[in-house]
Amino acid sequence: MRNVDAAGLGIGDDHPPRIMGVLNVSEESPYDPSVYDDPGEAAAYVDEELIGEGADIVDVGLESANKDLDVLSAEQELDRLDTAIETLESTSGDAVWSIETRYHEVADEALSRGFDMVNDICGFADPEMPRVCREHDAAVSKMASPPDLERPGAIEDVDEIYEALSMNGFTDKTILDPAFGGWSAAKTHADDRETFRRLREFRGYGRPLLVSINRKSFLKTVAGRSTEEALPVSLAATSMAVERGAHVVRTHDVGETRDAALVGAEFARDRHRSGGDSDAVAVEELNVTTVREAERHLDRIGASEATRGNRDAAGNAVVRTYELTGLGDAAVGALRAATVGGDASGAAFALGDPNRARPATTDGGTGDATPGGDGSVPDAPAADRRGLLIGTPAAIESVREAVSGVSEALDAALAGIDPHVS
Repeated sequence: MRNVDAAGLGIGDDHPPRIMGVLNVSEESPYDPSVYDDPGEAAAYVDEELIGEGADIVDVGLESANKDLDVLSAEQELDRLDTAIETLESTSGDAVWSIETRYHEVADEALSRGFDMVNDICGFADPEMPRVCREHDAAVSKMASPPDLERPGAIEDVDEIYEALSMNGFTDKTILDPAFGGWSAAKTHADDRETFRRLREFRGYGRPLLVSINRKSFLKTVAGRSTEEALPVSLAATSMAVERGAHVVRTHDVGETRDAALVGAEFARDRHRSGGDSDAVAVEELNVTTVREAERHLDRIGASEATRGNRDAAGNAVVRTYELTGLGDAAVGALRAATVGGDASGAAFALGDPNRARPATTDGGTGDATPGGDGSVPDAPAADRRGLLIGTPAAIESVREAVSGVSEALDAALAGIDPHVS
């Protein structure tokens, strides 16, 4: 995973999660607590509510992202830039300053006048944006978007979001944003939830991730909350996003989000990394939990398994464990045969002790087990037996084929695994 240096602020796996606080100088922006048109008031807000609460980055929006409003031109955004510059110059706190724009002219002017990085909400739809960021040696957050300067984030399908992130390439300091929220009338809450579930896939480009999920509707509707009531669901999602690999969290609620992000980072899996010296072989354990996530990394390194369309390597990258209950003799025999010397060599089946999960019960005071009265536990019926089936998705598929037809109940149980192994 590549780390990014944003004006001295490290972003990536080697650094703690970073918090991006939001300041809007656009009067039409919908979230009032972050909207200012007076530089002095805006600076006080930044010092007290953003940097003072733990923001590492201050992201300044020049226009609202509301899809129902007209898109400002580059000239109109430049007219508002003076307010942002005056705010920056009036602020005493220390933070990286990011300009949110879709136009390379605005980015160039902002970077020339004191801003440190760019938040490109159209994902290099302006093909000159990468050049400007390189010339200023500036970090840039690139949000997934169609190749259209008027349609930021208007993508529904997760695979298309992933592909859109590569539009017009990357700079050495690119951070990726999969684009959550109502940028498009066609984008549903289910689309956003699917994107969130598959967040680890976006690590497949090997670059830091930014998420903007604060009080978003796809979270609010889970709990039936209004925007004003939605902070708890945002914080829950923040911890989950960081655990799944997000490096920057953009928010209006800085202090609370910072705490939630730190909790997510604390309990994220400790993945092995070592080496990196010129004379050493480096190793990095990837954040992979599904076959699709493994496929992304195969594509990133140009592995022959990816270019040939052969996904065996990806299929072997993930191991799943399933507990099966209610196993009869025929089912047990078939599972054993399939996993011991059978075609499913990458799978294992372990039968449990049926009495282990059936402790003795008492009659309310004598201490005797029932039935019998001597403290013993009667043998469990065969149908109560349970076992663990362990294997890669490919091996599980081989097991399914090998035991097909032995038991209708077993066939139905293993068929249900299929949508989840990939």
